[in-house]
Amino acid sequence: MVQFSLEDAGKLAEASYNSINIVSPRVMRSCPHHDVQAHLLEGNILLLPGSNSVRDYLRYNLRPLLLGHKRLKLSDDSLAKGSSGTIWHQGFLAYAAVVADWLIKERVTPTFIIGHSLGAAAAQVLTKSYGVPGIGFAAPRPRHTRGPIKNGKMCLIINRQDDVVPNLPGAFHHVGQVTALLPNPKHRFLAHKMSHYRDIVEVGQITGRLPTHWAGS
Repeated sequence: MVQFSLEDAGKLAEASYNSINIVSPRVMRSCPHHDVQAHLLEGNILLLPGSNSVRDYLRYNLRPLLLGHKRLKLSDDSLAKGSSGTIWHQGFLAYAAVVADWLIKERVTPTFIIGHSLGAAAAQVLTKSYGVPGIGFAAPRPRHTRGPIKNGKMCLIINRQDDVVPNLPGAFHHVGQVTALLPNPKHRFLAHKMSHYRDIVEVGQITGRLPTHWAGS
């Protein structure tokens, strides 16, 4: 099982919004889909940045239970479900599905997954699906159902308590091992920035709340 330095994962997550800033490991390929950002690095490391356009927010972040502009009830059989029967936030699942389809075309199975924000939501779905470890920063909640699921602890989720995004959507739940750190000072509206998450990783390691490396659980 591949293990990854949290410090290096934070650097990559911050650099993911402009892939030319990624020097090592090198970017081998990037997803060509117009609304989905994903990079495949050396060693088949999958890197997923968050939303970088209004269209991302409308198409993926704001679709917890919407398909085709139709609101669906939780009892509706047409809700998006995983093979485990898990009911997912359908926008996050749709985003993860685009990434998974791209990886199938590339004939690649990721060895490790790193994501921030929307990318961290997709990382939770994909680490469970592939059974590989991952790290998600500032992660929203993608799962509507509760209870243990196979590979449900593969993703390490690092959140800040002054960031509102990890508490959304309210009726959903995280998938993985969650560490919510209380920063000092608080950054409130700027807390979601990946640069502030890199700061909190260092603090979490000094206080023993976070490991130096992650290889899944």
